[in-house]
Amino acid sequence: MTRAVIQLQGYPLAETAPESVTGPRGKTLGTLTMESVAVGEVEIEDIRITPQTLARQAEVARAAGREALAENFERAAEMTRLPEAEIMRIYELLRPGRANSGAALSEAAERLETKYAAPRLAAFIRQAAAQYDRRGLYRLRF
Repeated sequence: MTRAVIQLQGYPLAETAPESVTGPRGKTLGTLTMESVAVGEVEIEDIRITPQTLARQAEVARAAGREALAENFERAAEMTRLPEAEIMRIYELLRPGRANSGAALSEAAERLETKYAAPRLAAFIRQAAAQYDRRGLYRLRF
């Protein structure tokens, strides 16, 4: 059997290999029960997805011939390293009419690459900046 077939047969990970899906603190899916939540054994960090799980999802997507989905999972894996405030700052910049020039998006891309080691996200922001420039979306609307 090829690696691709094995990966596809192992999907979804939560059903076929729940012990391999863990949160950042190492808790497996099986330990995330209503009872464990009720007694305070589960924290928000326990239910966050990990870069490793997203990387495995990317492998499955790629094996299924879904390259764009695989790339989304890889960017999401990088995004797990970003503070929520940074995610929201970039989200706001990406809304049409919010950035008045490509400089703000270029700075965000540079920050992603250097401060957060997120080259895929940085490339994505640079692609967006080029499209915004081409479509004239840098006009301030609000």
